[in-house]
Amino acid sequence: MHRPYTTERDTAVIQGGRRMPNDPAESYDVAVIGAGVVGAAIARELARYRLRVVLIEAAADVGTGTSKANTAILHTGFDAKPGTLEARLVRRGHALLSQYGAAAGIPIERTGALLIAWDAEQLAALPAIAETAARNGYAATRRVTTAELYATEPHLGAGALGALAVPDEHIICPFTTPLAFATQAVANGVTLRLSSPVESIVRNDTGVYVLQTPRATLASGYVINAAGLYADRIDRWFGHETFSVTPRRGELLVFDKLARPLVSHILLQVPTKVSKGVLISPTVFGNVMLGPTAEDIADKTATASTTAGIAHLRERGQRIMPALIDEEVTAIYVGLRAATEHSDYQICFYPDQHYVCVGGIRSTGLSASMAIAEYVVAGLADAGLRPELKSDFRTVQMPNIGEAFARPYQCAEMIAANPDYGCIMCHCERVTRGEILAATRALIPARSLDGVRRRTRALLGRCQGFFCSAAITSLVADATGQSVDALLGLDP
Repeated sequence: MHRPYTTERDTAVIQGGRRMPNDPAESYDVAVIGAGVVGAAIARELARYRLRVVLIEAAADVGTGTSKANTAILHTGFDAKPGTLEARLVRRGHALLSQYGAAAGIPIERTGALLIAWDAEQLAALPAIAETAARNGYAATRRVTTAELYATEPHLGAGALGALAVPDEHIICPFTTPLAFATQAVANGVTLRLSSPVESIVRNDTGVYVLQTPRATLASGYVINAAGLYADRIDRWFGHETFSVTPRRGELLVFDKLARPLVSHILLQVPTKVSKGVLISPTVFGNVMLGPTAEDIADKTATASTTAGIAHLRERGQRIMPALIDEEVTAIYVGLRAATEHSDYQICFYPDQHYVCVGGIRSTGLSASMAIAEYVVAGLADAGLRPELKSDFRTVQMPNIGEAFARPYQCAEMIAANPDYGCIMCHCERVTRGEILAATRALIPARSLDGVRRRTRALLGRCQGFFCSAAITSLVADATGQSVDALLGLDP
């Protein structure tokens, strides 16, 4: 059942909602830079120990960068390069996140995937891919004949020769996952600093790092760099030049919910050295997604869609599933993956510096996030950090916003307890007034319309907020104490 945001103790220190001039330096044991899915997972793992931890994020909310704009697949790691750190951590992360997601209310749908061969060369490659999967510890793949493939996915385009089934590839909510990690971290004492880009880092004579942000000066004994697209820049501040991030732009098309009956599995392509290729996948919100493209660019802020990218997706989609291209497109979005010149994660420990760099975490970062956190925190022991485990690690329960799960408007018990859960404000996504108000009052509250979208699905539907945005904007402004102009970014 969908529930409001709850923790065993709804108290914490959260900063970032207001400017605090002349704020004195704050002292921490560990500072984590970056509150994407990986940084939030690391902060959550550190919160299990008796440590003073600060999670620092440049943006005004958790999970607003690469973490919110990915293919939202919980990968098994079946096709990772054997022997790599990525292969090891994705496999472990799949197990951890599958278990954690069910407990914390993260929507996960167990769809499975089909890796489709469209020509003789791709068909011949399937046995080697199955062998790679087995070397990675995943032995559940199986060959699918042409007849079985079309019986399972009758709307596929003509010409598919067969497939490899990967039963444990699933779809997951990319929004709830980092929010769950960060919420549990904060519930267990981690300080969250939002709207706080790190401007400089200096190590003083006592070996303590002083991190300067526009809102505060922070002191920390250890620093973990999980800054995503900007991890290379921060790594250079520590004197290292082992990798450079070249953003890999991925454009995606999201089709209307009426397209959902067309596809029941994640439909994968035989991967290349550059990309896993264009895929078609259901989403946990009841839509169908086509993408991504894979284009290396220089600009780390270039998240606008392109005519060429959309044309490429439509051309590939026409081949894979012609009926999908006739459906209405609800949204187009773009994500930038933190690709580097290396084919593996760039997780480097520098014990003498009390510093860890967590770089080059690409499209599999969501799946590997909890395993990356486990690996990083274990590695800190070599740098002298051996804290005591807490005996009272608090759990969290997030609102389950997936389409396959019960929603508040369907729950008579919730509506009887609070009539706001019976008042639908976003009719496309069936989001209620109660959910929106709960999001603005959460432990990590939504203070923007984008924050409301990612916590509730409001404004994400067929009309993209055309009919409901005025009412929702007014409600959020009142609930957060902001003016409508400020909420819409119209204040000078």
